[in-house]
Amino acid sequence: MAKKGNYLEILLRQGKISPAQVSEAQEMAESTAIKVADALVKLGYADAETVTKAIAEECGRTYVNLQGAVIPPAIVELIPESVARENQVLPFATDGDTLKVIMRDPNDIEILDKLRFILNRPIEPMLASPELIQESINRYYTQNIGESADSLIQEMTDTQIDFTATDSYGAGGGKNAADSDAPIVRLANLIVEEAVQLRASDIHIEPFEDRVRVRYRIDGALVERDSIPKRLQGSILSRFKIMARLDVAERRRTQDGRIKLSIADKELDLRVSVVPTNHGQSVVMRILDKDNIRVSLSQLGFADSDYKKFNTLIRRPNGIILVTGPTGSGKTTTLYASLNELNTPTRKIITAEDPVEYYLPGINQVEIKHAIGLDFARVIRAMLRQAPNIILVGEMRDLETAQMGIQASLTGHLVFSTLHTNDAPGAITRLVDMGVPPYLVSSSVIGIMAQRLVRTICKKCVKPYTPTDIELQEGGITPEQAKTATFKKGAGCGACNRTGYRGRMAVFELMMMSAKIREMTFQQASTVEIRKTAKAEGMSTLFMDGIRKVLKGQTTVEEVLRVAREDEE
Repeated sequence: MAKKGNYLEILLRQGKISPAQVSEAQEMAESTAIKVADALVKLGYADAETVTKAIAEECGRTYVNLQGAVIPPAIVELIPESVARENQVLPFATDGDTLKVIMRDPNDIEILDKLRFILNRPIEPMLASPELIQESINRYYTQNIGESADSLIQEMTDTQIDFTATDSYGAGGGKNAADSDAPIVRLANLIVEEAVQLRASDIHIEPFEDRVRVRYRIDGALVERDSIPKRLQGSILSRFKIMARLDVAERRRTQDGRIKLSIADKELDLRVSVVPTNHGQSVVMRILDKDNIRVSLSQLGFADSDYKKFNTLIRRPNGIILVTGPTGSGKTTTLYASLNELNTPTRKIITAEDPVEYYLPGINQVEIKHAIGLDFARVIRAMLRQAPNIILVGEMRDLETAQMGIQASLTGHLVFSTLHTNDAPGAITRLVDMGVPPYLVSSSVIGIMAQRLVRTICKKCVKPYTPTDIELQEGGITPEQAKTATFKKGAGCGACNRTGYRGRMAVFELMMMSAKIREMTFQQASTVEIRKTAKAEGMSTLFMDGIRKVLKGQTTVEEVLRVAREDEE
């Protein structure tokens, strides 16, 4: 089949991307050793489906939408699972003696030759997006071999095998514990693999009186999976504790550990927390995926005006920039995106974190260890002797840490830190309540940003939507705004687990420390008064930013109301 031009030219011609975006993707591809197509998707300039369709057009190959496709089991069996997983290929159909195979790169001669050799038949490559190929491989081969977390739990339940003996290998950590064929080991691995495939951020293993519940947090919402039989409780908890190098015999105290894993060519870190409860030990594992923090400021979802303000703010030579919000609101991602933007050979950046969640190349990261007295205040004091340009303090938890951070900002350093407050103006009164003198707060803080995460509408099942009058009223959306808005909603599909949402984005509230707000801080004005002044000076609140994203068709009123309310503004 004849080629129809380079895929980048095709995307440019279709208006899907701009020349500037192509340049940025090419630069990213060179610096991170990935393909330009993957860089476009990572940067969020085009989705994988659009890019793959353009590549298919370039190569004159057929693009297959795997969402609606059904592949018969007889066809799936033509390629062994190990070959399919290793090479990211999926058999699709036969045409005489020719086997049509879906792959991500039709020009990968090595894989094509390997398939021809293994299968001893002609191969015709077809295209689909890498994400859908992986999902389909998991779906079809899991069905064939009957090996998934759910099926393994069912198998263990049906056979009624007594696994309490596995506690002995769990505690001893003998050879059986490392045996990947042991049912408990397979189950533990499958739980983690399934969570990663479903894009979960946390895995919760929770013991109750008659069962052990397994839940995954996906896009901020908990989703329940099949329960593990109660008799397997000790075995599965022991297995996870062995993986995290924790003391299996300790059942009365809280424990914290880490698991390092490699799943589907991804290096993952799992932060493990064990807490004793009424019915046994509850385990929560936070999945830390390094790819999630490789984002630029432009990808965070700032409104144009806020992006310009924040970009200017982080380039100030000194002062404190605070990011506020509850746990799991994306503060770390925002801070790391800011540090990545500032990370050049001419600047020295040091961080003090508890714990270090992600490792950033070119940045000096220090982990807080309270057990040996290495706390935030002591680390900051030592940091200043290292002559840094920029300091990141994981969290201002107490007066001493806050005072050290302020001292650093007043001696010519740019300091980033986080606080747990509901909004941006509340951070000022929080610092004063901690015991920091108001004159120090007003002279050191240069900007405060509050943020929350809202789920975004699934791109696979998105459709136009007309909101009800109640929704418009709750969102404070005027008839004039509604006329020009693009309201959308997800119908629910396999890609989004029938929720209508897939992925998350942040809503922001950026408050700049103007002369008026500095004066109010010095006079110890209330949060309500500071908020009124900030809004009068042009601050967009969390709610306003959320509704702005609703009008663009990125999320829904219901989702914005879940994280921010107008009456709180």
